[in-house]
Amino acid sequence: MNRGAIVLCGGKSTRMGSPKALLPFGEEKMLQRVVRLVSEIVPHEQIVVVSAPGQELPSLPAAVRLAEDKRADRGPLEGLAAGLQAITSKTEIVYATSCDVPLLQPAFIEYLFQQIGNHDLVIPQEESFYHPLAACYRTSVLPSIRELLAADRLRPFYLLEKLDSIAIPIDQLRIADPELVSLNNLNTPTQYLAALAAAGFSVSPEWQAQADK
Repeated sequence: MNRGAIVLCGGKSTRMGSPKALLPFGEEKMLQRVVRLVSEIVPHEQIVVVSAPGQELPSLPAAVRLAEDKRADRGPLEGLAAGLQAITSKTEIVYATSCDVPLLQPAFIEYLFQQIGNHDLVIPQEESFYHPLAACYRTSVLPSIRELLAADRLRPFYLLEKLDSIAIPIDQLRIADPELVSLNNLNTPTQYLAALAAAGFSVSPEWQAQADK
């Protein structure tokens, strides 16, 4: 199968209080780190980073493709549509992720690719909750996403109903990611500091003060 990846970073970062794509994580910015981790499974030229219009991004490998949401504040389906539109035509399946998962495990991505079989979508399931930005999609689902966007049906769950989907219980994913850290997206300063500590990086006094508020 020809693989690709879509990294979404156009969210508002309201609870974080600072653009998540630009947050320092060791010697990298968070988006740079996630792109690097994804590139252990998918080559740079098959990766698309989707941002909000005019959003500032850190430097990325030259082969990585850039795309923008056509309409702001429309959620992950809008970003997925932009990413699938920009992906190379030879790509059959993409892994979709947000930019705020700095502990992402490449083995987790590989495992999901292996599970898709003939399905349109393979997605982690945590009881009644699904993880649409830690999932693999066939590129052929783009028309279905566009239909949902045109109807203002913006919840990713609607896509599960529309596609031939397979849900993987998260405990099964521990085979590839024992602590399931690939599902730990960061929304608050406290979560950011915890991820830095888990990765062995120091915490700046400024961010510590923000988390202590």
